[in-house]
Amino acid sequence: MKTQYIMKKIVFAVAFLFVFAASNAQKDFQGMAVYESKTSTADFKKRFEGNKDITPDMQKTIEERMKKMFEKTFILNFDKQASIYKEEEKLDAPGQGNGGGMRMMSNMMGGGGTYYKDVKQKAYSVDKEFMGKEFLIKDSLKTYKWVMEAETRQIGGYTCYKATTVIPASKTDFRNYRPRADRDNAKKDDSKKDDSKATDTKATDGKEKKTSFLDEIDLPKEITITAWYTPEIPINQGPEGYWGLPGLILEVNDGKTIILCSKVVLNAKDKADIKAPTKGKVVSQKEYDDTIIKKMEEFRQMNSGPGDHGGPGRGMRFGG
Repeated sequence: MKTQYIMKKIVFAVAFLFVFAASNAQKDFQGMAVYESKTSTADFKKRFEGNKDITPDMQKTIEERMKKMFEKTFILNFDKQASIYKEEEKLDAPGQGNGGGMRMMSNMMGGGGTYYKDVKQKAYSVDKEFMGKEFLIKDSLKTYKWVMEAETRQIGGYTCYKATTVIPASKTDFRNYRPRADRDNAKKDDSKKDDSKATDTKATDGKEKKTSFLDEIDLPKEITITAWYTPEIPINQGPEGYWGLPGLILEVNDGKTIILCSKVVLNAKDKADIKAPTKGKVVSQKEYDDTIIKKMEEFRQMNSGPGDHGGPGRGMRFGG
């Protein structure tokens, strides 16, 4: 009897140690992923190609600044519960300081701030600087209705599975906007039916309407997201606000922007400090978006002028 009692105690102790070790292993598990984000600029380049008002030097400057805004590198540090996603810091070239205008555009292109996600609490927070003010956005994580598919592909040696979802396009994410390529053609067709529309660019007093860069772009109602995730890294994290799949998301594609993982490091010796940002005025996502939208409308009014048809470098400025 005594022997059996001792054996039970030993088995219990071993089981406890196993559970404790497994718990600590999960707690200590951590990884780092590097993502390269690239947004197509082809449509926007077409808007100023052949524009006589833009010299070759101006065009080169615009392209360099667009490249800086539309191509970024991000670092995702994660554990079993939370993650932080932040743009990699780079030194600006001489004469290309990140002024106020560039910072604002960077924020609207997915950059700026530290994006913290807690998938256990289903909450996120991100600090953003906008027009010289610091905001701390706190809200619930978006619930994605992922459609799991059987298609697979290799990314960085990991087997990844495809998943898709459709989401409303954010009004404050400039990457979602599209040039109004068909708008002018549609107006020409309408003008054939109604001569009054032939002077669409004229106001009722005979003066030319003010237009800006924002007048030349459209926002789709919805965008389709394609994600590739790997169950080989069993955490439901991903870049930006993406999450909710049974494995780390290594690529996200919305048809215009591709966020692709280029490097993964698991359980490195040096651990990152995964903590939520704390600085800034606390606001909800809606409150922050309303602030951005209001400011965009102010830019539309301030930067519009007679004869200004909204080419890049005019209307909404790309510089500081």
